[in-house]
Amino acid sequence: MLRRLLLLASACVLAACQSAPPPAPAPRPAPTRPVEQAPLPPAAIERPASFRELPNWETAPIELPLSAFKRSCVKLKDRSSGDYLASVAPWAGYVAEWLPACNLVDDAVDDESARQILESLFTPVEIIDPAGKSRFTGYFEPLYEARYTPTPPFTEPVPALPTDLVPNGASPKQRLRNGGTRPYPARADITTNGVSAIAYAHPADVFFLQIQGSGRLRFPDGRTVRAAYAAHNGHPFKSTANWLMETGRITPGEASMQGIRAWMDRAGPIETRLAMNQNPRFVFFRALPEGDPNLGPEGAQGVPLTPLSSMAVDTDIHPLGVPMYVQTTAPGLGGDWAGMLIAQDTGGAIKGAVRGDLYFGTGVEAGERAGTMNAPGRLWVFLPKGVAERLEQTDIAALGFQAGSP
Repeated sequence: MLRRLLLLASACVLAACQSAPPPAPAPRPAPTRPVEQAPLPPAAIERPASFRELPNWETAPIELPLSAFKRSCVKLKDRSSGDYLASVAPWAGYVAEWLPACNLVDDAVDDESARQILESLFTPVEIIDPAGKSRFTGYFEPLYEARYTPTPPFTEPVPALPTDLVPNGASPKQRLRNGGTRPYPARADITTNGVSAIAYAHPADVFFLQIQGSGRLRFPDGRTVRAAYAAHNGHPFKSTANWLMETGRITPGEASMQGIRAWMDRAGPIETRLAMNQNPRFVFFRALPEGDPNLGPEGAQGVPLTPLSSMAVDTDIHPLGVPMYVQTTAPGLGGDWAGMLIAQDTGGAIKGAVRGDLYFGTGVEAGERAGTMNAPGRLWVFLPKGVAERLEQTDIAALGFQAGSP
């Protein structure tokens, strides 16, 4: 899973094509057994709405989010048609109820035809937090200069997945020579003992790459590879920026990626290592081909992210792969903005029913735009018409939701 921490990664620093899919199983009739109670935190769900009620629906770009949805459909077609789309969200229906939409969206040839197809297949349903909470942020895929061997200032290894790491959910173990295991060590112990490297980069860039969770590495010969998230050591994230400010090493005005990198260049390797070790979490990577340069890394659903068409959501509430519609605002979006996005990723800081993290793309410009985004907004989920109709006839409280206001 991509453990891309958002560009709330910056906030974290401050505080913290495909081959043809196998034939899809024949859709079965819409299930008639009741939708079971969902183990959800308190949230609210509105009754179905109309596409005409969506802000700027008639002019919102559709081509890129629709292509992102098609990639999600490839994953969906590999699943059993009798499964819930997500066990935590039975209100979203069964895989079988989504397959007709996946098959028909291929008929779209432009934004207008795509809009008509979506309107014929789906019903928008607004999600509302009963406490009125909502928040939309942005994240991006960094691009860093790298070397094949340590060459100043590119001296820090981009750590490869170690052979002694034993997966164990959120608490991985370290396999010992005597055959036993122990909790995986913290950053200071890992760096003292050394790591295998997929490449070498500036120490600050590697540190921020571990906060972001994935990125691209560009070499002097023109080759670019993806440093994809592989695992972490199970320790909690702690803010190095806070420690630097608390100890008087930097001012609040220097507590940015650029400011911390400049401090590391001035401070030297010993002080830099001391500062980085204040964050015990350590992320490992695997090198992957760059593939389509216009697409981002794989998200939690296992499909490449599409700029301004993919979004990270709280997967304790929402299923992955579903189309959504968001209204929010940010300078990096040109001000007030509304558009279609596909839920294809998640993140540790993405918690809440109306909480999203928009993927902006790769590189410095994408990072700058993502960094401007931190605003409230509205969120609709597109559900197949049959699912929405059943939802309208269902006791909302039975779904673990509280009913939204009419």
